[in-house]
Amino acid sequence: MNYLGHIYFSNNDLRLAKANLFGDSVKGKNYTDLPEFIQKGVKLHREIDDYIDHHPSVVQLIRTIREDLPKVAPIAVDLYFDHLLAKNWSNFHPTPLEQFLENVHSTIHRIDREFYPAGFNEFMDKLCLHKWMTAYDSLYGLDKMCNGVSKRISFENSLPKGLSVFLTFQTPIEQAFNEYMRDANEHFLKLF
Repeated sequence: MNYLGHIYFSNNDLRLAKANLFGDSVKGKNYTDLPEFIQKGVKLHREIDDYIDHHPSVVQLIRTIREDLPKVAPIAVDLYFDHLLAKNWSNFHPTPLEQFLENVHSTIHRIDREFYPAGFNEFMDKLCLHKWMTAYDSLYGLDKMCNGVSKRISFENSLPKGLSVFLTFQTPIEQAFNEYMRDANEHFLKLF
């Protein structure tokens, strides 16, 4: 999952959510020199990534869309699932999405800044200032996500056609998302 999914699975703890998002920046296994609360976020980030990468419905979905999105099918699934999470937010969270995101955008970038590198703090500032996640529930937002992420990938890729692939395979994507969320909610609930 992308930003929204990682925040969602942080169990309404924005300090943990920020550390969880930081997990994408941490490479390798040696991160024990980081503060304990950041280590917890990095572990959660990796657990979420591992869980989605190995979920049977997701594995099958990646096979289904791989021909249309070679090399980037797993990235597309992360974006599709964030879109579907935002679109169906009220099925998963009691706080309306707009209110939830307003709290995230007004708060998360200010938490524990002194513990994070400047580059990550700048990323968090941009995420919150531009409110990237507010459009996730629309097809326009999904298209914007696909194009934005495509530009950050170091190789030429087909992610700009992610929206068209989503529309072509919408039914199996939604089915995989629902199966994943059912299982992931149960799995991650056990962690808290």
